[in-house]
Amino acid sequence: MVLSTAFMLGGVASAQKVAFEEYNLDNGMHVVLHNDPSAPVVVTSVMYHVGSKDENPERTGFAHFFEHLLFEGTENIKRGEWFKIVTSNGGINNANTSDDRTYYYEVFPSNNLELGLWMESERLMHPVINQIGVDTQNEVVKEEKRTSFDNRPYGNILTVVKENMFKNHPYRWSTIGSMKDLDAATLEEFKAFNKKFYTPNNAVLVVAGDFKKTQAKEWIQKYFGPIKKGATLTKPIFVEEPITQTIKAKYQDPNIQIPMLLASYRTPSMKTRDARVLEMISSLLSDGKSSILYKKIVDDKKMALQIGAFTYNQEDYGMYILYGLPMGMHTSEDLLKEIDTEIVKIQTDLISEKDYQKLQNMVDNQFVNNNANLEGIAENLAKYYLLYGDINLINTEIDLYHSITREEIREVAKKYLNPNQRLLLDYVPSTDQAQN
Repeated sequence: MVLSTAFMLGGVASAQKVAFEEYNLDNGMHVVLHNDPSAPVVVTSVMYHVGSKDENPERTGFAHFFEHLLFEGTENIKRGEWFKIVTSNGGINNANTSDDRTYYYEVFPSNNLELGLWMESERLMHPVINQIGVDTQNEVVKEEKRTSFDNRPYGNILTVVKENMFKNHPYRWSTIGSMKDLDAATLEEFKAFNKKFYTPNNAVLVVAGDFKKTQAKEWIQKYFGPIKKGATLTKPIFVEEPITQTIKAKYQDPNIQIPMLLASYRTPSMKTRDARVLEMISSLLSDGKSSILYKKIVDDKKMALQIGAFTYNQEDYGMYILYGLPMGMHTSEDLLKEIDTEIVKIQTDLISEKDYQKLQNMVDNQFVNNNANLEGIAENLAKYYLLYGDINLINTEIDLYHSITREEIREVAKKYLNPNQRLLLDYVPSTDQAQN
């Protein structure tokens, strides 16, 4: 049975292999092409190597702000016309920002590939950055902060965890940043940020879907080739001292009635093997209702309304965050004791063969889901090239996960998941009014 399962898993991996071609333009822009004629659609996407970690500490929120600002219009796309052009041509588009990168994409019927390429080249070559656009998007971002963070129950969890986990690294502030910083920024500062980071040599262009390769290359050269190369970026390296004793913090959230336990451990770069092992530990402990913590603390002992854990993977450092909502007379301390008991078991004993096989199956399921559609493939190709420095991980990362042993799981748990290496955040209700 084990051999049969292993054979099936290998079949899944090989069947999902993503073919691609990559090359550089003279201006330093990296291009990746993934041809898939199975449906008459095409994705055009650009990922820029700029995120909130690249901001001035007194001007936080710039990267996320640009995610909005660069939809305002260009020299050849009038203000307010971007989304109309996309939808009227049968497409959809979106963008998102993280600590490490900013990503824009369109999905069009395949006969509109040239339009998608032209629009993304316009965003890069001819953005219009003026005061009316800045003022408009400032209000949009403020409303996003109110609805998604300040007035949302448990909305500031990640913000508070980050500011306590990082003392030196720019990961210490949230991606959405400070409204005070954005209000204080001048138009010249926004223009300088654009000039510094939105350059072809700081980006990767991915085209995925149904297209003719020769024609696509001609259009890519036509629209992106003339864009001037930007100045070479030298990014500072920020080092955090190891956490050697428990950090304790408290945050009052006026939008909640039930306190939340939060325990967070700092983890290494997402590019490391240890980070991948920690992902497997997270899955074992808390992925779904069949996980160790859910079955024990929610189902069996009925101590919590909810329990879970997740990895927050980043280019330089990451976090492993455990959380729980105590129920009835139980407290956050009670939940923490149960969680610690299970962590010690993983640190002490090898997990069972059954649990190990379950993890392997979850890895395969995640691998298939990640590459289940063109949008996912396009983003993964960009991510693995820009952030990991190994684009073929889109095909081979699954092998890394499968090579992780039960012994490694035990050793990595010992290395990172100790009480003196974590933040304990008391996230509690407040009688104060929500801040706007």
